[in-house]
Amino acid sequence: MDIKQLNYFIAIAEERQITAAAKRLHMTQPPLSQQLSSMEEELGVKLVYKVGKYLELTDSGKVLYKNALKILNLVQESNIEVKETGIGERGKLLIGVNTLSYYKLSEILHKFQRRYPHVSYKIQQNESGQLYKLLKERAIELAIIRFPVELEGICVHYFKPEPFYFVTSRDIELTSNKVSYEQIKDYSLILPSTEGLGLYNMIIEQFSSRQLNINVTCECSDILVLLQLVSSGFGATIIPETILKSHKEYYNIKTYKIDDESFTASSGLIWLKDHYLSKTSQNFISLLKEMSEFNV
Repeated sequence: MDIKQLNYFIAIAEERQITAAAKRLHMTQPPLSQQLSSMEEELGVKLVYKVGKYLELTDSGKVLYKNALKILNLVQESNIEVKETGIGERGKLLIGVNTLSYYKLSEILHKFQRRYPHVSYKIQQNESGQLYKLLKERAIELAIIRFPVELEGICVHYFKPEPFYFVTSRDIELTSNKVSYEQIKDYSLILPSTEGLGLYNMIIEQFSSRQLNINVTCECSDILVLLQLVSSGFGATIIPETILKSHKEYYNIKTYKIDDESFTASSGLIWLKDHYLSKTSQNFISLLKEMSEFNV
């Protein structure tokens, strides 16, 4: 029994006459009668019986009618869902986020959710190198990462570069809102991430290129722990502006912009080149293109 036959039977059950059902289905009476006979023969039961001019459903017919309605409703819902998934109105957004995540992420996701309310989300947080690996393994489709990171076979939308800040506890008072590398080298530093990863190396390079020795007393990949340590006076740190915008109000810290316009942090959205990308992910990228916060 197929979907067309279920439609035939629903019309017969509701119209209670073969002639009326055939008219509703825009077909002639003999083929519809043949379809009814075929269904009864296939199922091995009578589905209708005649009372005067009208047809009544047998108990088996009532069961078939009830289930036929459910099946056709499910088929209709499935067709709608498949079409909506194809245009990105449904589906799941598989996205990875760098541990030092972009402060606008929640705003972007809220805007995306308002536009596509039926989309669900899987958000994985990790270091940029690990996110690149997950992207290659197709565990995620998109990733917000910090550079530098491997870019072979990758498409990128860069976010606006952001300056670095020197961050201390409230107990330390500098005379200016800006600070030089020469001043920073005298402080005990807690650097974000761990040695060998991009952000750490970027900071170290700024001092080594100026032949300045710095006192790195701690490395911390958890930004919340790092800021707690700075707030307690355990040490100072150097972090990108976006981290301050996400967390500054929650910690007892002071911030000083590093006096070097060329020292900026770069981040962006990446995805695999020349691979299938779901319509949901394509819509997310399109949203980023609309937002003035990004260079696209």
